[in-house]
Amino acid sequence: MLEPLPIDPAIAEIRTQLNVRRSVVIVAEPGSGKTTRVPPALLGTGPVIVLQPRRSAARSIARRIASERSWTLGREVGWQIRFERNFQRDTGLLIATEGILTARLQQDPLLSDFATIVLDEFHERTIHADLALALSRQAMQARDDLRLVVMSATIDAEQVASFLGDCGVVRVSGRRHPVAIHFEPTLDPAAAVSRALEASAGNVVCFQPGAAEIERTMESLRRRLSADVEVMPLHGGLPAAKQDLALEPRTGPRRVVVATNIAETSVTIPGVTAVVDIGLEKVARYDANRAIDSLQTERISQAAADQRAGRAGRTGPGVAFRLWNPLDRLKPFREPEIHRIDLAGVVLDIAGWGGDPRQLEWFEAPRPEAVDAALTLLNRLGALHGLSLTGIGRRILGLPLPPRLGRILLRADLHIHLRGEDRAGGIGRVHRAT
Repeated sequence: MLEPLPIDPAIAEIRTQLNVRRSVVIVAEPGSGKTTRVPPALLGTGPVIVLQPRRSAARSIARRIASERSWTLGREVGWQIRFERNFQRDTGLLIATEGILTARLQQDPLLSDFATIVLDEFHERTIHADLALALSRQAMQARDDLRLVVMSATIDAEQVASFLGDCGVVRVSGRRHPVAIHFEPTLDPAAAVSRALEASAGNVVCFQPGAAEIERTMESLRRRLSADVEVMPLHGGLPAAKQDLALEPRTGPRRVVVATNIAETSVTIPGVTAVVDIGLEKVARYDANRAIDSLQTERISQAAADQRAGRAGRTGPGVAFRLWNPLDRLKPFREPEIHRIDLAGVVLDIAGWGGDPRQLEWFEAPRPEAVDAALTLLNRLGALHGLSLTGIGRRILGLPLPPRLGRILLRADLHIHLRGEDRAGGIGRVHRAT
């Protein structure tokens, strides 16, 4: 018997909306259960693919669904991320990262293996999420049996619904407990974590912008905290086993997880009753001087701050310490990646799919001059001839690298061994051709 969750009464309406319009937008607060309950409920019409922005979330969600329903992981439900997969040919529910869908659509533009696409955590507005939405909409126009679900806690639902032909919007409240917010701009992260441990009885999540900041914070915490508090990191650069370790529910000492915004949504760190938020994150932006995207440390949005604080109120009343001045004004939402990164990679993806990036119907179109610059670059690299993919372009498309770096690799006569859709990110085995 499944534990009741706030999303459960809305499942029937979600199914009805899909039967009538073939698409639906779900706005559900954290703790509602949308990620684990909606996809399995849609299996009646055929296989479902669920897109997540982060690898750790894809693995964690697949495990959680398998545990809830007493399914076998890798059989009824599985996952696929770059260079890792755990599913069978007849797996009905596949949890995947967003780039995987792009690669699958390039091989099969109709996405014939699936009946429903679920685009989760759309508020993060990654470039792959925007591309997945645009290409999924195209596939729906070519297939009258393909269905699309867009889910998030913080999006302009009406704008997304309009893009999908004025489909329905289902709103669901979460199971949230009160979280006391304290602004402490003078505290350093380690001191704030000590305060959080004193103010609560459970585990603590401390948000930092990157791996280097996480390591420095962990060193300070180990000097400050007693040995009966376990301190561990959580960020995308860790091996899968270490990421999963921070997400495992287990008894034992209290836990302090120092994490990037990987812990902001989707993944659930068990037993968290307190959050320490430095209010910063790493954001990819195009660096014209180096002609490549680089990570910059920037202030988070108000929506991200609310998501982070909400982590402390999932199982009971919690507390959040924000290490910035309450008078600081935060932007309401994250800026979409499509407006701040080099578009050469996504333009090459569209060419590999067989489309024209200038004619693609985007949810939010990129700047025309950014698309033109990407096309010019790809033609200079020999990856495109006009809008047509060349042999070099197809080889670059198969590499988990930005087009410039991929062209350098090919020029150096190096080969990378990849498997099918696994080219969507990551680094493969490299050797010099002989």
